[in-house]
Amino acid sequence: MERTSTANDLSDRLRRRLESERREIEELTASELKRLAENSRRVARNALGTIERDTEEATGRMRELLAKAWQRPLIVGLSLWIGFFGGSWATMRWLAVSIHDRIETRAGLGRDIEDARRTLAQLEVDTWGLVFHEIKGERFVVVPEGVLDRPSWWVDDRPALKLSNE
Repeated sequence: MERTSTANDLSDRLRRRLESERREIEELTASELKRLAENSRRVARNALGTIERDTEEATGRMRELLAKAWQRPLIVGLSLWIGFFGGSWATMRWLAVSIHDRIETRAGLGRDIEDARRTLAQLEVDTWGLVFHEIKGERFVVVPEGVLDRPSWWVDDRPALKLSNE
């Protein structure tokens, strides 16, 4: 017996074949999509790892830059601070020493002046108030007021005696 194909048989065979091919295509597509997904995941993981490494390196460089960035102003600021305060301290120290030296010098000069006044007073006592003057080559002895009754010569409104030129 031979079988004759009918349109329904042909349709069934064609449908089964299409169904089989569709399943095969779906399986191949699913397999390819699965491989593509795995490859995409691997690429994404690699990209993420690269991004993380690059970010860590950039963060490390940024930390180094920040560490150096605050050090330079700190060093400059400390240098300026030391310069200002050290210079101010040195200037104040110099001024204090200078003022102290001048005070000591003035005190010493005051003592010298007082000694000179005492010496002058003692000279006046020792010379009985007599003063020697020379005016245009002529010599005079100026005496204290009241020593001469009627003086012939006056020097600086004080009585005087004229000394001879011989």
